[in-house]
Amino acid sequence: MGKRLHEKVAQFQDATSIKEAGLYPYFRPIESGQDTEVIIDGKRVLMFGSNSYLGLTNHPKIKEASKRAIDKYGTGCAGSRFLNGTLDIHIELENRLAKYVGKEAAVIFSTGFQVNLGVLSCITGRNDYLILDEYDHASIIDGSRLSFSRVIKFAHNDMDDLRQKLKNLPDEAVKLIAVDGIFSMEGDIVKLPELSDIADEFGANIMVDDAHSLGVIGHKGAGTASHFGMTDKVDLIMGTFSKSFASLGGFIAADKDTIEYIKHKARSLIFSASMTPASVASVIAALDIIETEPHHIENLWKNTHYAKMLLNDEGFDMGPSESPILPIYVRDNAKTFQTTNILQSQGIFVNPVVSPAVPSDSSLLRFSLMATHTFSQIEEAVDKLSKAFKTVGVSTVKEKI
Repeated sequence: MGKRLHEKVAQFQDATSIKEAGLYPYFRPIESGQDTEVIIDGKRVLMFGSNSYLGLTNHPKIKEASKRAIDKYGTGCAGSRFLNGTLDIHIELENRLAKYVGKEAAVIFSTGFQVNLGVLSCITGRNDYLILDEYDHASIIDGSRLSFSRVIKFAHNDMDDLRQKLKNLPDEAVKLIAVDGIFSMEGDIVKLPELSDIADEFGANIMVDDAHSLGVIGHKGAGTASHFGMTDKVDLIMGTFSKSFASLGGFIAADKDTIEYIKHKARSLIFSASMTPASVASVIAALDIIETEPHHIENLWKNTHYAKMLLNDEGFDMGPSESPILPIYVRDNAKTFQTTNILQSQGIFVNPVVSPAVPSDSSLLRFSLMATHTFSQIEEAVDKLSKAFKTVGVSTVKEKI
C-alpha cells in the first residue's frame, strides 16, 4: 500500500475509542437464523433490531422454494440481466410485482441499494431536477449524486418547504420528487396526499421508496401508494426484498415505457450480476404468503400497537413514528452506546443510531417489531429498556406517576 493512502486510512479512528471502551455495537456475529430470538456468543438474545417485519426469513415454504431453485438453476446466473443472466423466474417475479403494486411493469435488481443507485442516476438529465426529502435513505442520496441533474433537498416531510423549493424551478424541466414511504429511522410515513397535490401544481413526478412499507402498509402490504389509495398518482414505486420479503434484491415498478428506459439505462442493472435463483424463488414464495395469509400483517400491527403502548407508558420519547419502526431517543451519542451495550449484556438486541447519521442530540435506539414477536418478548424488552435508560441517566424517560 502506498504511503499516502496508508496514512489516510490510518487516520480513521472513529471506531477505536468505542472499541477500547468495550462499547462497539457493530458487526455483531449472529450464530443462528434471523428470528425473534438469535444466538450471539452462544447466548439467547431477543432480536429487536431486524427488518424482517413479517418474520418470514425462516418460513419453511420460503426455505423450500429456495432449495428447489438451487436444484433447478444452480447457485448463480454468472452474468447480468442484460446479457446471459435472465431466468424465466426473473420475468415471473417482475410480472407478479407489477401486479402487486398496481403498475404496468417492473424490473428487479440485485439489491435495493442498486435500484435507487441505478434509477436516480439515469432517470433525469442535465437540465432536470431531483427533489429529495432530507431524511431519504442513503441509496437515494448516492443515486442522486451520480445523476447529472441538479439535486434539491427539502425539510423532512415539510410540504410548505417542498412547495417553496418547487416554486423556483423552471416549468419546462423534468422534476422528480423522490421520497421514502416509511422513513427508515424515524418510522413516520410520507405525507403523500399533500405531496401529490404539490407535484400536480408544479408538474412534478413522484418516486416512492417502499423498502420499509411493503408488507407493512397498504392493501395486502402493497405499500404507501396503496395505503393512501393513490397508486395512480405515484409514477415510480421502489421496493426491497431484504425486509418483509425475507430475501435479497430490489425492484422498481412504473409504466412500461419508464421500465423499458430504465432497463437500458440503469448502469447498476446492466453492469451487475443478476439476482441469484434462490433469492428470486424465495421472494416469489414470500409474495405468495403475503397475498394469501393476512394474519402476518395483522400480527405485526398488534405487536406494534402493544409495544408502543408499553413504551408510552414508560415515558419513552419516540417522535412521530407511525410504523413498526420505533425510534427511542437517547439524544446523546455516548449514552446511546452505553445503553446498547447494557441491553446486549441482558439479552436484548437493538440498533444504535448516532452521529453523523443523525445529530448527536437526536441519537436513538432503533427498536423494530416483527409479526412473530410474542407479547411476553415485548414486555421483557421494554422492562430492560426502562432499567437500562435509568442506569445511564437518560432524562427523556419520564418517571411514572
